[in-house]
Amino acid sequence: MKRKELIRYLLQMGCVFIREGGSHSVFFNPELRLTSTIPRHTEVNDWLAKKICKDLGVSPKK
Repeated sequence: MKRKELIRYLLQMGCVFIREGGSHSVFFNPELRLTSTIPRHTEVNDWLAKKICKDLGVSPKK
């Protein structure tokens, strides 16, 4: 999955961008008060994308 596609999905699901780290972007789900990081690779493995969604309390993108 493309990184931009995953970020767009997370924003649509109500997650908020917090900050850029050294090699990651940090996102926050204000409804559930959960955070997760997304690596700055152009391509994110499907299993990692599912884990990020799970960490943020969002259903995985199909």
